[in-house]
Amino acid sequence: MDGNLHTFKARLVAKGYTQTQGIDYDETFSLVAKIMSMMRILLSISAFHDYEIWQMNVKTAFLNGKLDDDVYMAQPEGFVHAKYPDKVCKLKRSIYGLKQASRSWNLFFHEKVKDFGFSRSEDESCVYVKASGSNVVFLVLYVDDILLIGNNVSMLQDVNIWLGKCFAMKDLGNATYILGIRIYRDRTKHLIGLSQSTYLDKILKKFNMNESKKGYLPMQHGIRLSKDQWGY
Repeated sequence: MDGNLHTFKARLVAKGYTQTQGIDYDETFSLVAKIMSMMRILLSISAFHDYEIWQMNVKTAFLNGKLDDDVYMAQPEGFVHAKYPDKVCKLKRSIYGLKQASRSWNLFFHEKVKDFGFSRSEDESCVYVKASGSNVVFLVLYVDDILLIGNNVSMLQDVNIWLGKCFAMKDLGNATYILGIRIYRDRTKHLIGLSQSTYLDKILKKFNMNESKKGYLPMQHGIRLSKDQWGY
């Protein structure tokens, strides 16, 4: 999450390059939240109103997607059925590597959160909102990363628990990193800062400038978003 490798993951991945459009896949486009929506608008709102910002991650998200097309794959090495070694598997759910996997997951997630009472933003398709009186919860989805933003802890916990029942989730607590960007927060001053220091260090190292004085770079390590400062 901070731009560095923390763990290795092993997954069974389909050979998506062998798929044929119109036969085992059709639509592939999948929505994601815009960086502008997450980083500028919603974090500004959170800073101004002192909202909670929680983060969750969906484990093996794509495996939740439902397939509308018939997709077959060879039996995985080491898991060949002894009685039917020459047969193939018909996939009931999407799997990593399929061209439609991301879209299938996104559509499935949308139906789930809609059933729980969330409404999709008309201007941002991966931002959802649920309100009850003066209490409000924003849910932001970026592939398998989720931000929960709201002003009522009890309501946020209900959403957290519900997500855990629907999907295999990893609760990351208060948001500290999102898309490799570190979030600093000073709630007493209604201030949120964003940093891409790890990314900047990698760029400097790539161009043999890691010994340079970072103060002379034409970019900032941090972005301030406070109740009195709305822009970058």
